[in-house]
Amino acid sequence: MGNTSSMLTQYDIEEVQEHCNNTFSQQEIVSLYQRFCQLDRNSGGFISADEFLSVPEFAVNPLSQRLFRMVDGLNFKEFVAFLSAFSSRATLQQKVYDSDGNGKVAFSDLLDVLRDLTGQFISEQQRELVLTHVLEEAGYKKDSLLVPSDFMKILGNNGLKMEVEVPVD
Repeated sequence: MGNTSSMLTQYDIEEVQEHCNNTFSQQEIVSLYQRFCQLDRNSGGFISADEFLSVPEFAVNPLSQRLFRMVDGLNFKEFVAFLSAFSSRATLQQKVYDSDGNGKVAFSDLLDVLRDLTGQFISEQQRELVLTHVLEEAGYKKDSLLVPSDFMKILGNNGLKMEVEVPVD
């Protein structure tokens, strides 16, 4: 699996499936492996942040800088686990929002993401107001530290999704 010119074995596919909590089917893993091989231009078995930039959906994503801190030097198994965070079946979406990596999402973490997404289109005061409203609607306060189950409750209640398609040529 480290050498991108090799083919995936059934064992490799099952191992990757297990690693990403069965987020992807076996066929989806094979398709992702083909895309991984295309992105891994030097066939080193790893994808750099620069190679990720060749995917237009990532290059124009307002969260790209936050994402690239997470992706530089991914092997195939890590690549699939990373992409699983963007699946509607995922439980790892919180990692993109957890700026300091402490396993909890604070108001400031959510505000950072909202700032990345909105740019200068809305004021800081408007961002804080929207975010406070979303948290209160889900039964949380501005000073709440959200663990994964809390975080998913908020996303679920508001219909927020963080899905990315990685086209396979």
